[in-house]
Amino acid sequence: MASKLLAITGATIGGAIGWWLRWFIGLMSALFLAVIGTAVGTYAGRRFAAESLL
Repeated sequence: MASKLLAITGATIGGAIGWWLRWFIGLMSALFLAVIGTAVGTYAGRRFAAESLL
């Protein structure tokens, strides 16, 4: 359960950073960065959960 919660939290933060950058780089680039940020945040959240709960 903690793994899913941390993955969702990481995805939310990563996606928000991508959308925040839209003010500096443009809408389509921000969409791309939001997708990448979501993927990285999901990976980081799951990895953190796996390492901290063992």
